[in-house]
Amino acid sequence: MDSFLLAIGSSCWLGILTSISPCPLATNVAAVSFIGKRVDRPSLVLASGIVYTIGRTLTYVGLGMLTVTSILSIPEVAMFLQQYMNKALGPVLIVVGMFLLGLFQFRLPGLSISQGLQRRVGERGLWGAGVLGLLFALSFCPVSAALYFGSLIPLAVEYESGVLMPTVYGIGTALPVVVFAALIASGARFVGALFNRLTQFEKWARRITGGIFILAGAYYVLTYLVGIQIW
Repeated sequence: MDSFLLAIGSSCWLGILTSISPCPLATNVAAVSFIGKRVDRPSLVLASGIVYTIGRTLTYVGLGMLTVTSILSIPEVAMFLQQYMNKALGPVLIVVGMFLLGLFQFRLPGLSISQGLQRRVGERGLWGAGVLGLLFALSFCPVSAALYFGSLIPLAVEYESGVLMPTVYGIGTALPVVVFAALIASGARFVGALFNRLTQFEKWARRITGGIFILAGAYYVLTYLVGIQIW
């Protein structure tokens, strides 16, 4: 039970780390700009932030359910994972950790959301925030793809959680938008400064997380591949 709660907490942290990484942060800035247009109606600002979160979360849950269910529904794959999941997890964590530390880069073709499309979605009112969350969630960049497919999905497969963990992850990715929506609704004027602070925090959070991933990956490699019991 403790390990499952830790996995849930890790899913939330992966979502938060995704949300404050440069590429996803840019989409969240766009979302806040969209939501901030209703500054004269505080309740609508907050409602838009919540609907944006729901749209973003639904996308990650849908992808998570599809991926995890597809993997676990194939007997050969499920049996393979039962035997080799822990062995494969070590190298995966090390690779993701190295990427988070900036030791290598890769390009990823993703969905581009044009300004025109954002404007048309914005004209849809409250529900436009949900559509915007859904579209932005599909705009994977290398960091978000590494964290979602390289970290969250293996975690969800290990615990056979195709709904709960992606849901927690999705809420984590939209959390800054909800926070900023609440600040805008309350009339706070230091939103821009807080965004700048987030970019500084993200650098250290990403490096610390990358280091933890490498250490955890090394533990899995030594324990399940090499056969050395650390403790």
